[in-house]
Formats: sequence, structure tokens, C-alpha cells
Amino acid sequence: MAGNNPTSSEYIQHHLQNMTFGLHPENGLGLAHSPQEAQEMGFWAIHLDTMGWSIGLGILFLWLFRMVAKTATTSVPSGMQNFVEMMVEFVDNSVRETFHGKSKLIAPLSLTIFCWIFLMNLMDLVPVDFLPMLAQKIGAWFGADPAHVYFKVVPTTDVNATLGMSLSVFALIIFYSIREKGFSGFVAELTLHPFNASNPFVQALLIPVNFLLEAVTLLAKPVSLALRLFGNLYAGELIFILIAMVGLWQLPLHFAWATFHILIITLQAFIFMMLTIVYLSMATEKH
Repeated sequence: MAGNNPTSSEYIQHHLQNMTFGLHPENGLGLAHSPQEAQEMGFWAIHLDTMGWSIGLGILFLWLFRMVAKTATTSVPSGMQNFVEMMVEFVDNSVRETFHGKSKLIAPLSLTIFCWIFLMNLMDLVPVDFLPMLAQKIGAWFGADPAHVYFKVVPTTDVNATLGMSLSVFALIIFYSIREKGFSGFVAELTLHPFNASNPFVQALLIPVNFLLEAVTLLAKPVSLALRLFGNLYAGELIFILIAMVGLWQLPLHFAWATFHILIITLQAFIFMMLTIVYLSMATEKH
């Protein structure tokens, strides 16, 4: 992938590098031709493969569920209708059992999170060389050096994607906390808990300690959400890459690992959804 006869290290590094577009300090605006160039593009560089697959799979989810909703029947449902109804019922039950506030957003949000992350994770089952090699051939038609064409197909193995989703959840946590408790109640939650004293002077001394503990707890939520999803899928992708390097035995090993990995794919989507529901439920609770 990184050349005609790449070493094991070059092969792995090539597969783990995103297609990066940004402003290079010397080469100007364009695609990065190496991991070093991608790093030099800085914070505002965009991973085109992550963005493309994320948006594409999100559109696929919306189109699929909308199509089923428009063609739903009360007589004999199709297999796809049964599947969609099962998914909706499963997520609805999860929300009812976990979220104790009142919101019309949480159930649709949870359904979107679960299905979207599941679809992104599912791309990990595509053979690791298939789509990158296709991207290289398309790039060659436009005059690009195949060794400089990078293409990752699993958005959740990009920490930028998982952090983006978790920060969106974090923003909702702040929004629901302030909406349900008011700004003063939100500040009080950060400064008057977990330690509370009847003496006003002692309580004032405890405010910095309370704020430090509560701020760490609050900030840990999006970080843990992002890194848990990223870490599990990144490790899974790396194993697929290592399997692809063994040559003749890669197909039986690929399918054996894929059989187990499908459980991780589903579980990680479920965990992200459930933790989102739990965090938002906690945000609406008043002490």
C-alpha cells in the first residue's frame, strides 16, 4: 500500500492514516501526501474519509428508516419493517427504563446514535485492502501517486469523530442541566456537592474542592465516551490489518475474528447509546 513492496510497518501506518485535506504551510491547500504533511496542516485539517463515510452512513440510516416508515403496513409486514420496528421498540424500552425526565428528543436521539454508530462500526468488517485499493485506483486515474492515497473506511477509528459525537452529547448535558435546574441551580450543583456543610464559612471553603471534583466528573463523561468507542474499534481494525498481512491464511482468520468482532461492534453502539441516556437522565435530576 505504501509502495510496491511495503514493509510491515509501512503497510500498517498506511492503513492507519486518514485522507487529510488542509492548508500546508509550504504546499498550500490540498491533500496530505504523508503522515508528516497531515500533521503539519494543524488543527483545522479535515479527514475527508471520516467525514464522507460518517455523512454517507448517516444518510443511509435516515433513508432506510424513512422508506420503511412510508411503506409500513398493518397487514403482513416485510422483513425490513419487522427489523425497524424491533429496533424502535428496543430503543424506546431502553429510554423508558433509564431516562426519568420529559423530552421528545431523547428517544429519536438514542435511536440515531445506536444505528449510526453501529453502521460506522460495521465498516470494520469490510476487508481492509478492498476500499483503500479502490481509492488508490481512482486516485491513479486523476494522476495521483497510489502510495500517497490514504483512505480509512471506519469513522469510529478516528478519535476526531468519536470526540465530535461525545462533545455533542456533552453540550446536551449542559443544556438539559440548565433547562431543568436553571443557571443558578447548575452552578450550585457544581459548587455545593458532594460536600455540604451547615456552616456558611465552612461551605465557602468547600466550594473550590466541590467545583474541582464535580468539574472532573463532568468533563470525564465526554472523554470516556469518545475514548471507549475509539479504543475498541481502533484495536479491532488493527487486528484486521495484522490478519491481512499473514497471506494465504487471512480469509479464515478474517471471518473468525469478524464473527467475534460483530459482538464488539454491536456492544459499543449499545454502550454509547445507554451512557448517553444515563448522562442526560442525570442532567435532569435535581439534588
